[in-house]
Amino acid sequence: MDLSAINPVLLVASLMVAATPLLLAAIGELVVEKAGVLNLGVEGMMIVGAISGFAISVETGSPWLGFIASAIGGAVLSLLFVLLTQVALANQVASGLALTLFGLGLSALMGQSYVGIKPPQMGKLDIPVISDLPVVGPVLFSHDPILYLGIALTAAVWALLKYTRVGLVLRAVGENHDAAHALGYKVIRIRIMAILFGGACAGLGGAYISLIRVPQWTEGMTAGVGWIALALVVFASWKPWRALLGAYLFGGVTVVQLNLQAAGVAIPVEYLAMSPYIITILVLVILSADKSSAPASLGRTFHASH
Repeated sequence: MDLSAINPVLLVASLMVAATPLLLAAIGELVVEKAGVLNLGVEGMMIVGAISGFAISVETGSPWLGFIASAIGGAVLSLLFVLLTQVALANQVASGLALTLFGLGLSALMGQSYVGIKPPQMGKLDIPVISDLPVVGPVLFSHDPILYLGIALTAAVWALLKYTRVGLVLRAVGENHDAAHALGYKVIRIRIMAILFGGACAGLGGAYISLIRVPQWTEGMTAGVGWIALALVVFASWKPWRALLGAYLFGGVTVVQLNLQAAGVAIPVEYLAMSPYIITILVLVILSADKSSAPASLGRTFHASH
């Protein structure tokens, strides 16, 4: 066992990379749940985003086009959830689970011809002087643009929910959809926009895994990240900055686990691989006692005829 082999600067830098897909998916789902909708299809939308982004990136040679395609892919799949829950008024939990299963199957079908192919690399932001600073440079200023987009998105969602009329209306719909409807707000339209935004964010998170974190395509490569993102929203008590901290915490657990394996720590690999999920379950058990911060209409179907 050689713990000196673990470089703390690289550890923190890789922690931020590991946290980004989680953060993107969680921020999208946070907005969806703030609107009173529970979409358990995050994993499905992420994996479809992963293959959409990967395929377009390989075919066009542009990672940027790949990321745009992944956001569109995630949003298009979330339209299926919209049709089921907002138009057909189906159960949200069952529809979300169906969406995940459908997404996993669809991505496996779409990705058959892309196994073993390397996607084009996305360049890192290299700011002169700042990127060369010791410790701070590699940790904060030597990443890809999508990592910074995730942080910017967190700030934007926080500002939107806290300071804007749009955020106020969104929260009103999530807290009491009947009252919001009585005030003249288009509840279904607002929820559809939130679901599409959540789908696009999940798609981006999936593409981050297939294009940057693990630049290749393998079937089912999201490997439960979507489920951890769902848990992360609860862990964050539906607050964007807490979601950022939580993503870094869970990203940290994953990275530390891989580093411990590389350093030859005598813990069975299976236990280390289980650790992020065990921590997720523990967090949910602890926080399930405090339901006060959840949007009051979360998961409830809205009937405009009321």
